[in-house]
Amino acid sequence: MLERLNDAMDHIEAHLGERIEAADLARIAMTSEYHFRRMFSALAGLPLSEYIRRRRMTVAGAEVLGDRDRSLLDVATRYGYDTGEGFARAFRAVHGIGPGEARRTGAALRSQQRLTFRLVVEGSSAMRYSLVEKNAFRVVGKKARVPLIHEGPNPAIAEFIRGIGREELDRIAALSDQEPAGIVGVSDQLDPSRAEGTELDYWHGVVSAAEPPEDLDALDVPAGTWAVFESEGEFPQALQYLWRDVFTQWFPSNPYASRPGPEILRVRLTEDGKRAEAELWIPVERSTAG
Repeated sequence: MLERLNDAMDHIEAHLGERIEAADLARIAMTSEYHFRRMFSALAGLPLSEYIRRRRMTVAGAEVLGDRDRSLLDVATRYGYDTGEGFARAFRAVHGIGPGEARRTGAALRSQQRLTFRLVVEGSSAMRYSLVEKNAFRVVGKKARVPLIHEGPNPAIAEFIRGIGREELDRIAALSDQEPAGIVGVSDQLDPSRAEGTELDYWHGVVSAAEPPEDLDALDVPAGTWAVFESEGEFPQALQYLWRDVFTQWFPSNPYASRPGPEILRVRLTEDGKRAEAELWIPVERSTAG
């Protein structure tokens, strides 16, 4: 998998002056566009679109400073911009300075290094996981649109949960009739970039086959295969690191890819709220890569 990801990185470098489609990169990596975007953001620590923009402006910046015989409009055209204004906006967004001023002053520019993915083996503990086939089910509970936070507590989710109330939570919990049992947190409709600050649908509810009450939100989830990962550690860092490790360690080493669908997290906190045991359910499918 990592070799194919690096082939996709080669494609980006060879086509920085053209429109680069995520679907083409996914075909090179022999996976779905959905899985490719998620793998890339987990491994690289930034969205695919942002990496391409930074690489394009890094190379363009070298030409702005180093090739004074070429006009700025020529450089803009070379890197896929129809107008100097559009190129200047993209250039300033990455470098913090316009291309004309950068050329006049010889300003120091920012550089996004080319990414190469390598497998690094760390630690001696094995990741605990199982594969589960589930029939179609529903997530039943309360839903909110919240921002994505990569590290630390998510204030929007915490405020949303506090607003539900204990009596309502108990009523929702009583509808749980299958695994993962009890109250769960469900993330759905995430932005493909997975960039921090983008929004997602967060559900606080249960997994159930029952018909939901009219005053509760419900999400229908089709049948499929789920990879179930177990973890324990400090809260909430251990949960966020679990998601990271699934995409940076487990997927590159196993013949599965993520598929569209909600992610389900069941958490059991210690009494002091400092540590947690967790199960993370990720919808997966067999990889088509050879």
